[in-house]
Amino acid sequence: MPEREMRTFNSHCPLKPGYLLKALRRLRGSGLVYRTYTYMQKLITGCTICLLASVLTGASGQATLSGTVQNAQGQPLAGANIWLAEIRKGTAADEKGVYQLTDLAPGSYTLQISFLGYATATRIIGIVPGETGKHENIVLEEYSYQVDELVVKATRSERLTPMTFLNLSKQQLTPLNLGQDVPFLLQWTPSVVVTSDAGNGVGYTGIRIRGTDPTRINITINGIPLNDAESQQVYWVNMPDFASSTADVQIQRGVGSSTNGAGAFGATINLNTANVQHDPYGEINVSAGSFNTWKRNIEFGSGLLGKRFTLDGRLSKITSDGYIDRASSDLESYYLSGAYIGERSMLRLITFSGHERTYQAWYGVPPGLLDDWTTRTFNPAGTEKPGNPYENEVDDYRQTHYQLLFNKQLSPSLNLNAALHYTRGSGFYEQYKADQSPEDYGLQGVLQNGRPLNTDLVRRLWLDNHFFGGVFSLQYAWRGVSFNAGGAIHRYEGLHFGELVWAQYASNSFPGHRYYENDGLKQDINVYGKAQLPISDDFHAYADLQVRGVDYRFLGYDNEGRNVGQEAQHRFFNPKMGFTFAPDARTTAYASFAIANREPNRDDYVQSTPESRPRPERLYDTEIGYRYAGNTTGWEINGYYMAYRDQLALNGQINDVGAYTRVNVPESYRLGAELSGAWKPAPVLNVQGNITLSRNKIITFEDFLDNYVSDPQSGETIWKGQSAVTYRNTDLSFSPNLVAGFECAFTPFSRSQKIPFGKDFEIAWMSRWIGRQFIDNRGDPQNALEPYSFTNLRLRFTTSSKSLKTLELTFLLQNLFNARYSSNAWSYRYRYDDQTITDQGFFPQAGRNFLMGVRVRF
Repeated sequence: MPEREMRTFNSHCPLKPGYLLKALRRLRGSGLVYRTYTYMQKLITGCTICLLASVLTGASGQATLSGTVQNAQGQPLAGANIWLAEIRKGTAADEKGVYQLTDLAPGSYTLQISFLGYATATRIIGIVPGETGKHENIVLEEYSYQVDELVVKATRSERLTPMTFLNLSKQQLTPLNLGQDVPFLLQWTPSVVVTSDAGNGVGYTGIRIRGTDPTRINITINGIPLNDAESQQVYWVNMPDFASSTADVQIQRGVGSSTNGAGAFGATINLNTANVQHDPYGEINVSAGSFNTWKRNIEFGSGLLGKRFTLDGRLSKITSDGYIDRASSDLESYYLSGAYIGERSMLRLITFSGHERTYQAWYGVPPGLLDDWTTRTFNPAGTEKPGNPYENEVDDYRQTHYQLLFNKQLSPSLNLNAALHYTRGSGFYEQYKADQSPEDYGLQGVLQNGRPLNTDLVRRLWLDNHFFGGVFSLQYAWRGVSFNAGGAIHRYEGLHFGELVWAQYASNSFPGHRYYENDGLKQDINVYGKAQLPISDDFHAYADLQVRGVDYRFLGYDNEGRNVGQEAQHRFFNPKMGFTFAPDARTTAYASFAIANREPNRDDYVQSTPESRPRPERLYDTEIGYRYAGNTTGWEINGYYMAYRDQLALNGQINDVGAYTRVNVPESYRLGAELSGAWKPAPVLNVQGNITLSRNKIITFEDFLDNYVSDPQSGETIWKGQSAVTYRNTDLSFSPNLVAGFECAFTPFSRSQKIPFGKDFEIAWMSRWIGRQFIDNRGDPQNALEPYSFTNLRLRFTTSSKSLKTLELTFLLQNLFNARYSSNAWSYRYRYDDQTITDQGFFPQAGRNFLMGVRVRF
């Protein structure tokens, strides 16, 4: 977006609820803190649901579904995925191709079996009351295209890749998709913290993973980079309702495997939209909720036409007033994809676009207004205008993407993937600015009675950019050996300029007067090679080597403070290696070490000289983990140590051209452990959760404060330079030591033939806990976001008929207990007349609110 750089248990309770309730009343009566009562209340509710489920299912008959998965030659397909769609339960075939799913209630199930390189098989399985076992053998046929088609596979991790990752399917995303941005759909995954400027998840949103900020999270769509080449940001507001066109998502925590675009410096998010829909479909989604929030979309697909062509599309519209005053959003988007499928190849053309118009809400709320529900929604945007706030203080931007993807199976063991892409972006944000000097805008001064006169004005800050290039990969797999070689070349051209829309005293200006203009040109080339080798049947080695080159041309300052054209070149080597131990289809242990390098962003370059310009930052990432996937239980634990060299951070220091830019911090680190798991104690109950405990530190940090004094003669404020304070072993900003989540989903009437009005009714209880986050790197408790938690309650009803494939009703009650919290903030610390003052802006999130949606699929 234009000049956006300006924006700065899984738990099970064995006790009876009655005992806990009595104890809780005593605790409450004794005067202990209310927070303890609230958390215990949530725990009791979860345990009560668990006990209720046990009662309801105690008399139900249980059955076991088992069988084998083989190819046409009779060879077992070890590791094949087996999935029951209605109850979202799955397993993997063992080394003999044998699978087993236990504790199945009577009813009808859709059994899906998939394996890389083979067509997915679907079977309808019926289990009648009293039946204890059912056997189903599956033979999969080789297919010319794969589930994770095209260039997606080249940048993703798989089971034997020694990386920390999580896959989310469309079935997992759909119940959450009621109009909020993608970060809010991912917020329940491990180590994730999200925020919303408008306070309700619509409009400008952000995501942090392991405390890593959005500029260091690499994001791709079908293997194509999404991060802005200059600011390194991803603005999800440019892609409203994109989750509706997403087939699946992979989140890699840590450095991850080599990918395209800027290097991942803490996490990678890969979105895939390129799956083939075999059957024709039509879908309508309508959602409504608090703050006048509306989402409307239409989705359609032709299915396979003549076994060769497919066409898929979506039209979406999302509007919201926002929780914060005037934080409105008016968002629209489309997605269109057409594909030709040959015998051993596929060609797909995709285009998607988003247009957003949002009232600015990125200034934050002063801390003195946060404690009152009536004032915590205050928005300072537009208030420089006398009287009512300026009504057009908006951000207006359109971004359109084009992707041409090609996949060719050269032989049974060799695949070629290639893609071309082009992204066009253009837009502005508009501001009313009061009491401005005409000279700052290239205008002649205006005199009144011989004295200079300042003026109110309206300005627009524009960004007009083009991003294009190509990616390729060659994948070879044979007898457990896999090799992947690939690379990409990208070019970015961005024009930045500002124009005056109106001025109170126009001086010598004219309509559309440009008061600044500069452009940036950036080229990014990378090549990589990945290899996975079996050392034994159970032990695999992995190596991943990437070379990346970056050339950037821009308008920056020279040593004399003049704006001149400059260049910066970087050459990076990013090696990764690891080992995986997989003794069976359910168990995986891994360890890896990776090095990542990353260049500074646009502000770091254009607001510095070659002497004060920061160096690239480097990350050494060690990951050790263990995964287990059973029939009713699955869990994963991993530890990580991310050691940074020259990590970039703001420290308040003014450089040699008078700008606040980031500096290199010599040493810092993130050390943590992540535990996640899922447990299905009964067919109608699913419990899952995750917790991250971490320590995130800067070894030594030098902080600078501006010093101001008031002149007793004139009353003016005079800047007296800066003073420095050194801090040691302080916490990295916005890096909570605790991030945890819990979900309990209860489906009491699932597949029951005795409930005429329902096929599937789900009650889901979801809670999230976030620890204290420091707003800067000094570790000052007075400059921090306090720990917070919130709980959502979701009710979902799903049914079908002869005319409707799916009818789904969803009700989501967010922040059930009306928690008052802020998820993001900024601060500026300085000294005035020997007193230290800290200015702050907080981003409060909405109290209790709701969203409800209707989904109809034909």
